[in-house]
Amino acid sequence: MYFNRRDKDDQFLLNLYKRLLYPRMVEEKMLKLLRQGRIGKWFSGIGQEAIAVGSTLAMQNDEYILPMHRNLGVFTTRDIPLKKLMAQWQGKVTGFTKGRDRSFHFGTQDYKIIGMISHLGPQLALADGIALADVLAEQPKATLVFTGEGATSEGDFHEALNVAAVWNLPVIFLIENNGYGLSTPTQEQYRCKNLIDKAIGYGMEGIQIDGNNILEVFDTISLISAEIRKDPRPVLLECLTFRMRGHEEASGTKYVPQELFDQWEKKDPISNFETYLMTEGILNPELVNELKTQLKKAIELDVEAAFKEEEPHADVNQELKDMYYPFEQEVVEPGTSSTEKRYLDAISEGLELAMLKYPNLVLMGQDIADYGGAFKITDGFTDKFGKGRVRNTPICESAIVGAGLGLSINGFKAVVEMQFADFVSVGFNQIVNNLAKTHYRWGEKADVVVRMPTGAGTGAGPFHSQSNEAWFTKTPGLKIVYPAFPADAKGLLLAAIEEPNPVIYFEHKYLYRSLSAAVPDGYYTTEIGKAVELSSGNQLAIITYGLGVHWALDYLKEHPECDATLIDLRTLQPWDKATVEATVKATGRILILHEDTLTNGFGAEIAAWIGEHCFQYLDAPVMRCASLDTAIPMNKILEDDFLAKARLAETIEKLLKY
Repeated sequence: MYFNRRDKDDQFLLNLYKRLLYPRMVEEKMLKLLRQGRIGKWFSGIGQEAIAVGSTLAMQNDEYILPMHRNLGVFTTRDIPLKKLMAQWQGKVTGFTKGRDRSFHFGTQDYKIIGMISHLGPQLALADGIALADVLAEQPKATLVFTGEGATSEGDFHEALNVAAVWNLPVIFLIENNGYGLSTPTQEQYRCKNLIDKAIGYGMEGIQIDGNNILEVFDTISLISAEIRKDPRPVLLECLTFRMRGHEEASGTKYVPQELFDQWEKKDPISNFETYLMTEGILNPELVNELKTQLKKAIELDVEAAFKEEEPHADVNQELKDMYYPFEQEVVEPGTSSTEKRYLDAISEGLELAMLKYPNLVLMGQDIADYGGAFKITDGFTDKFGKGRVRNTPICESAIVGAGLGLSINGFKAVVEMQFADFVSVGFNQIVNNLAKTHYRWGEKADVVVRMPTGAGTGAGPFHSQSNEAWFTKTPGLKIVYPAFPADAKGLLLAAIEEPNPVIYFEHKYLYRSLSAAVPDGYYTTEIGKAVELSSGNQLAIITYGLGVHWALDYLKEHPECDATLIDLRTLQPWDKATVEATVKATGRILILHEDTLTNGFGAEIAAWIGEHCFQYLDAPVMRCASLDTAIPMNKILEDDFLAKARLAETIEKLLKY
């Protein structure tokens, strides 16, 4: 292995050696603890330390790094105390996740490190968002994100690189090519000769280096990062290395030919660098032994101290509370003046007011810039706010939701538009596993709103008409709003954007141009989690939301003899249990109406809750009126029969006759 010290002095090279040696010795201690049964799992990065250490030293301390679970050297090089890391690995209350997540699945703003989730690829998009925030803030920064050769097969890899290339984002995408994804060798992972061959498809530079050569890693990333701070653009960097242990210790290494171990043992990053420093007169055997003795003693002390740290105390209220970033909504009351507006225009006005109030707010979505979006909600926005803040995106929902989270991590707010709510399925992982869980896991907010044009009634068929709110209402960490009127559409949208927690904002596209009503002028917000009573009656109560509200209003208008209370939930997570309970007590007969399919629709949760908590007030079983348990047909005759409205009258009659 050839080392070129260039202009580095002896002290710098000695520090590099110490930085390399420390994570290796920590890992060796962890393997002993594993054999002793004192820890249960470990992902070893032995043999790959030069990548983590060299790259981290090449980055500025206030630049974000997004490592993987074999990059202990990133954390130690950023000088996170081992006691704190060990507490994290042991699930202690003093760890970064308070015992809620494992190993390196955490982030820390103090050290500008954003850890992974088990799905591997999604963090690449977070790097895009972090870098975009720097570009918009005109901060000359670079972002470094790790992935393995196996994760390059994921769609998230393609999406993140494509977005970074299209937007000229200063991101270094570092691939640790260690030969195996668990037991699957590279020849079963991809067909290109080298992974950097993929770079040309994204119009970016691809560089391949020896990942075991600490100086080559440091110098290469120092050069790349310096360049992209001045001239923002992404770079794909492939670091060739080898995993000397199993994927994790339990998986072993029997699937790897012994000759590979023999070959790569000769390329060990520490022993090679150690030999080089001895030839340079910087190291000698006595100094090596002295350093190892010092490090071993320090490691032993930190490890044992961490074992004595406090275990988490199970507190149900605290666990529930920590699903969300602390925030108390201060409702901004509307003024006295109002203007007749369509549902669509109320949403547009809400977005515009939010853009004016929050200069760090970024809108992202397909065709939302000059074209104004599929439904023209952002028409004219680029003239007012520029293409930096109103961003057309490639067709890649996962990367854009992830970029929204990255923006939030780096001090911005994001609103992501799904062109149709149906398309959120390809961004599902980012929402339910990244947005929803980030605060619970390591205390970071996810200041992202996902706009969801939803629902049927336009003959658009199975892939443009689904009501998919129930996909998200069961996911802790998300807030879900679903306005039925223009005034609420504006007020709830502004409230959602104020909210530092992730909000899924459903807007019914059938109502866009078919519904107009008075909308208060100026800036105001509607309370999230608060239902509204639209009519009061004694015979029964209809609890609904979205287009179901208008079906119920039409029915009551056509049947003045029906004395019913009508509740518009407006918010599905959290939902207004107090209003529902009061309604059950007042009427004794409850019909839950929604556009979604019957089985496992959100109405089932409300019905179950009423059965548990309000059974004594019921005069009849809680009944549900929902759409058929089928996909949504395109033909208007079939669609009308599919929708819950077709069964509303008979369900009300059945409930009243019980």
